[in-house]
Amino acid sequence: MNFRHRRDEEPEINLIAFIDILLVVLIFLMVSTTYSKYTELKVNLPTADSERARDYPKEIIVGVSGDGRYTVNRQPLAGRDLPALTAALAGAAGGDLTRVVIVSADAAAAHQSVINVMDAARRVGLQQLTFATQAGRDGATAVGAN
Repeated sequence: MNFRHRRDEEPEINLIAFIDILLVVLIFLMVSTTYSKYTELKVNLPTADSERARDYPKEIIVGVSGDGRYTVNRQPLAGRDLPALTAALAGAAGGDLTRVVIVSADAAAAHQSVINVMDAARRVGLQQLTFATQAGRDGATAVGAN
């Protein structure tokens, strides 16, 4: 008595149906995907609508012009580098690290110029930083806390 089954054929995996499904999925992805080429990124700078601007009694206003010049409390800085900005912020703070730094940047100001202000405030130890925005529809100037 022989209880073993003899296999005459090796089992096969049917790949034709698998390939058909993959081709349908590939065609679907090719048709549904949109290809866009972004050559220029247009950014709208922030505007804010508010009832009134906040009043900070201990504020340090840092202005950033479009060409990268800085002002601290409306006093222009001689240099455009980070050490000069850090020294000016330290002088304006006068050792009071609870003062609020308000960054008022021009719409054409380079991103690096604003980052330099943030870095200088961090180096001095000023931790309260906010950004001024342009007037909204109702004409109010807003200052967003950060």
